[in-house]
Amino acid sequence: MADKLHKTKGIVLRSVKYGETSLIVSIYTEVFGLQSYLINGVRATGRKNTGRAMFFQPAAILDLVVYYNEFKQLNRINEYKWARLNENIFTDVVKNGVALFMVELLSKCIKQPETNSDLYHFFEDAFFHLNYCNDKVLANYPIFFAAHLSSFFGLNPQNKNNRILESENLLFDMQEGFFTEVLPNHGYYLEKNFATVLAQILLVRQPDELEEIQSNAVARYKILEGLENYYMLHIQDFTKLKTLPVLREILR
Repeated sequence: MADKLHKTKGIVLRSVKYGETSLIVSIYTEVFGLQSYLINGVRATGRKNTGRAMFFQPAAILDLVVYYNEFKQLNRINEYKWARLNENIFTDVVKNGVALFMVELLSKCIKQPETNSDLYHFFEDAFFHLNYCNDKVLANYPIFFAAHLSSFFGLNPQNKNNRILESENLLFDMQEGFFTEVLPNHGYYLEKNFATVLAQILLVRQPDELEEIQSNAVARYKILEGLENYYMLHIQDFTKLKTLPVLREILR
């Protein structure tokens, strides 16, 4: 039986060269979740192929017509075009660095090709806001994304008492996943200055509100390191993020 064609949107996570002219591309799709596709000839030279590989750079959002067979590890793409071209993400060095961090973080969290349209739409919307945000929003954006992404994997940090967020002794216990005033008996926690900023960012619902969050580059990186540890504690086989040291250099 021939594989059926389906329409779906997809966000490119990773591209690997295959042979002399082809690519194997990992795409998070709206309809099928995480999928891998073999794309023949996309790197071939010639007028017809000029620029085709650019569609498959990480963070590209595409309208796709794909073949789907649940028993195949590699499917094929019949048609592709831009669904939305977020130009600033590809031309601005800092925004591109943040986008690659977002892609890597999601890639490390997804283990199975399960459909999750809510996660897909969150991911797509996050790139839309990243593309247009100003520098003040951009500085806090990686924390905003990492903190809110956690809820899709059952890891959203818990606040058992709203009063605690106003405490001068606020801590975030990464092992237990909640804010507390009690010093944990282990080393996996964010100290008060960093925990307060994280708590404030978790209350943000629209990215533009990030402009009001007061922090500095040292605090933001410390929080991102904490969130990296948080994911490592709770997501099986989650390893250190290669893009995190890059953010330290480009985000001020």
